[in-house]
Amino acid sequence: MTDVVATTRRREATRQKLLDAAAQVFAEVGLDAASVEAICERAGFTRGAFYSNFETKDELFLELAGNVARERVRAVRTRVLELESAGALSELPTLALDIVQQVLDVSADDRLGVLLRNEIRIHALRTPRLATAYLAQEDEMRRSVSQIIDDIARAKSLRFRMTSDEAARLMLTVWDGASVRAVMAGLDHEQMCAHTNAELARVAQLIIDVPEH
Repeated sequence: MTDVVATTRRREATRQKLLDAAAQVFAEVGLDAASVEAICERAGFTRGAFYSNFETKDELFLELAGNVARERVRAVRTRVLELESAGALSELPTLALDIVQQVLDVSADDRLGVLLRNEIRIHALRTPRLATAYLAQEDEMRRSVSQIIDDIARAKSLRFRMTSDEAARLMLTVWDGASVRAVMAGLDHEQMCAHTNAELARVAQLIIDVPEH
């Protein structure tokens, strides 16, 4: 049993290294220009290791796209739990804008992350099979952010000027556009985060209904 567990762990580690390497290569040169050989070289494996884990480059690409979406959701949910544990959410609504900004701050990508996300989108535009999966993953992300908004609102009796689903759509759209513009402007990671946070704060001011005292 120990040997089986060890083998499984090695296989999982190999698979993850291939995914990590592919993410870098796809972000740098794009899916079409990326080769299996380049991915293997970056990961430090042979072609045999690649094909023992993935049948095609597209299969790896699709799994990577799903991982990117799920990781963003996981990071946001983890941040909410951290803020709850620290008692930060109990200070709402006076810090409502700060809380929303802190929650979404963790989803800020670095330059390669933005490039990868947009490479996934471009390829999905051209490939119906990938488009279906991409839209499903976008819906999952939107539903998760919508649920987070509902949880915060319910816990602290916070009111929004639109439905949680509409708020999630708006926040994700602004976050996406802000991060792309930051990369185009040549901002470093710290500047990208600041720029994205500022844009999200403006959205929060529009959608959170803070009662007057």
